Amino acid sequence: MPQSHNPEILAFIDLLADAGSHYRMDEMEALYTEDLGFLVLTPQGDVARFSKSEMMAEFRSRRDAGEKPLSTEKRILHIEEQGDEATAILFRRMSQDADPALYELRLRRTDGKWKVAGETVLPWPDLANAKGFLPPRQTAGT
Repeated sequence: MPQSHNPEILAFIDLLADAGSHYRMDEMEALYTEDLGFLVLTPQGDVARFSKSEMMAEFRSRRDAGEKPLSTEKRILHIEEQGDEATAILFRRMSQDADPALYELRLRRTDGKWKVAGETVLPWPDLANAKGFLPPRQTAGT
């Protein structure tokens, strides 16, 4: 059965993807909290943490260098809302030249508006070969 999600959160995610993909820096600044924690799994298996200013600097640099807009391709997989906080899990691909990624957006409603308080980016798993995070049961049981 399809889930229904808060239309405000859905509209926020659409705006976020569009503003970021088109390097609209003023809009992007307003969509993230000042204490943003942007986490990325590195190829070495470590987690790199970037601040709001570091993340914005990367997007500003791309815009200023004349980079083409990024793709807005995304698929919302799950949203959980608890009062003024929500978590959204997305499939996201920024370009055909970039790997697809699993995004976790940690959202906070501030002054009646949703903002990203945290973002985690992980490689999209190879679902055809995924075994699950728990091993199969070795004993019969409930």
